[in-house]
Parts: sequence; structure tokens; C-alpha cells
Amino acid sequence: MSDDTSEQLKKFTFSSKYTYQGQIQEETLEVIIPELLQASYSFYTWPSAPVLAWFLWEHRKELSGLKILEIGSGTALPGIVAAKCGAKVTLSDSATLPKSLAHTKRCCQLNNLNVNQDIRVIGFTWGLFLNNLALIGPLDLILGSDCFYEPSVFEDILATISYLFESNPAAKFLCTYQERSSDWSIEHLLSKWNLKCQLHNINNLGQSAGVNIHDLIGDHSIHLLEISR
Repeated sequence: MSDDTSEQLKKFTFSSKYTYQGQIQEETLEVIIPELLQASYSFYTWPSAPVLAWFLWEHRKELSGLKILEIGSGTALPGIVAAKCGAKVTLSDSATLPKSLAHTKRCCQLNNLNVNQDIRVIGFTWGLFLNNLALIGPLDLILGSDCFYEPSVFEDILATISYLFESNPAAKFLCTYQERSSDWSIEHLLSKWNLKCQLHNINNLGQSAGVNIHDLIGDHSIHLLEISR
């Protein structure tokens, strides 16, 4: 972990109301994320992560038993939510960042997920993935929040996703993307790597629980993409 010891715990609460036998029921999930605000990118929960986590929560009934890989996990909020909803989750971050991987493991432990039992954490570097594929195994879904943070990593990410799709042609890549410049685009890379992209509408995300999407994203422009073969 970082040498900075000023850890702050942030609580994320996901809820949903439904009617059962004429009675209104509420289902909730709380996730605790430790953050080190003065450390590197991977020790902080960026605005894209809660958006993806809420999308997973609202589709939680579809997650049970799915084999999921989260890339660039960092504090791993989406992956932890998926694991809590019954998915078989592998979290990953760059193999060159052992402190980030240690922090990801701490995030799991704070949420009562035993590493290597309830959830896995592995080193997995975009673009340098050939030796790690056996560690990942079959996949139904790949997750990523704010992985497209600068153009220099765009192709490494999509090349990695394309390679994973070779062994898992029915898998999908769900990712949230914070728009930082209107000049940045992955469209030409999607074509190069023979990938398709669908944009999900997130305007009503969390609405059934009384959550306003603008409270999640603030003044950021965030998109939810579904990339497939």
C-alpha cells in the first residue's frame, strides 16, 4: 500500500424496492471502500465506478454465477458489488503496481470477501497479457471503470479486450467512460480490433431507489459502453 496512512473509509449504499405478496420490500447492499486521497489514481474511487456499480446492482439477478473479470480494478467497487450479487469475480490491476494490488485486496477484506476463496485478485497488465490468460479462465463479462483515462492506453485496453474475446466470443465488456476531451475517441480502434460498441442510457440509473444520476456523476460527462465482438 501507499506510504500515506491517511486512509478514509467511504460507504456506498445500493438499494432497491419491490413488491412481494402485496408488501413493499427493500433490498440493500453496503460496500465500504478505503481511500488514500494523496496516493495514486488506483487508491481513489473515481465518479465512473459508482455508475457502473449501480448498473450492476440494478441487473444483479443476471449476475449470479457469471464469470467476471474487472480490469484496472483499483478500489474495485463494481467488482465487489458483482461478487456480492453472486458472480465469480476476478479483480485485476497492473502487475507492475503491487501496492495497488495490495490495496484492492484490502478493499475485498473490508467487505468480508476472502481473497482466493470468495474473490480473486491478480496482476494483469494491459497489452502484456499472454502469460496471464490461463489465470483468468473462461469469462462471461469484463468490467472496467474509467480505464480510458488518456489516449496512450486506449489501444492497449482494446487489444487486450479483443484478445480475451478470442477465447470468450460471447463475452461482453461493460465500461464507464468519463469524457475529458471531445477530441478523444476510440471509434477507429474499435474498427481496427473488430469490435462493436453500444451506448447504454444511464439517465434513469438509481431512480427506483430515489437516486439522482447527477448526484453520482456531479458535473462530469460519463458514458456507459458495452463492447462486444
